[in-house]
Amino acid sequence: MFDNKVILVTGGTGSFGNTFIEKTLKKYKPKKIIVYSRDEMKQWVMAKKFDRYKNIRFFIGDVRDRERLYRALDGVDYVIHAAATKIVPTAEYNPFECIKTNILGAMNLIDAAIDKKVKRVIALSTDKASSPINLYGDTKLNYDKLFIAGNSYTAATSSKYSVVRYGNVMGSRGSIIPFLLNLKDEYIPITDLKMTRFMITLDQAVDLVWHAISDMSGGEIYVKKIPSMKVIDIAQAIHPEKKIKVVGIRPGEKIHEQMIGLEDANTTFEYKDYYKIMPTIIPWTKNKIKKNSGKAVDKDFFYTSDNNNDWMKKEELLKWINDNSGKIGSF
Repeated sequence: MFDNKVILVTGGTGSFGNTFIEKTLKKYKPKKIIVYSRDEMKQWVMAKKFDRYKNIRFFIGDVRDRERLYRALDGVDYVIHAAATKIVPTAEYNPFECIKTNILGAMNLIDAAIDKKVKRVIALSTDKASSPINLYGDTKLNYDKLFIAGNSYTAATSSKYSVVRYGNVMGSRGSIIPFLLNLKDEYIPITDLKMTRFMITLDQAVDLVWHAISDMSGGEIYVKKIPSMKVIDIAQAIHPEKKIKVVGIRPGEKIHEQMIGLEDANTTFEYKDYYKIMPTIIPWTKNKIKKNSGKAVDKDFFYTSDNNNDWMKKEELLKWINDNSGKIGSF
């Protein structure tokens, strides 16, 4: 799929970008992978990590900069769009900056990718885009709509745009697992005792992106089937000796994650390992879905971290932490 192709990853120095590039280089033989990001120090560190590979290029740039994107996309076949402002409280207090990156950045990328005749673009989204209650989720809902609608402008180029959506990435930088592993306090701060989260690994996130690129017709949202955990169970698995202190929910935070809402049930199809939400404005993809054995979900279907049939046990979490101790990000 990626052999002899040129791939550009926006936000490529993040947790996802590092894992995507590492796995892709092991499985495929891309002609070139371009890491596009605005943090020169992270690029310098990443360049040392991958210094034995001669097909990686580093491109300083911001998705807010339309002209820079045009330059970066010269000769690119595939784009993985991972750049985002995504910390919920940060977005609440810095709404202008969040909108510039997540919405205007998406618009810039879509325009540039169409004009540069990029073959396929996968945009990384979030559970928070489904029935959003915070600014980050709201910008990502707009982001999803932009990439889906982008397919309406690509008839002359055959470019395709789709979205992958997932929740809490286990061990990613700034997430709950590295926070708890680095916790020095005598108590564990928990926002709400009922809170639940989906649990997806970076490897699973990359696999979902790979699948989406090979499967997409354009306009689909791919949702991986993954287990859930109660946040209190995550905390007690890592620090069974510490007491719990309820500190209250943060601005814009949800008690439970939602990947697929009731409003999407009419256009959602189920497969063995994932769901696919079909676009309502692009009808041609529905026929392909049915031919590929997708099963329409019930009209009252929704997919949230508290109504999940699959739950991760504490022992499974601890085994994953032990097996991946060298890969867990910082907080």
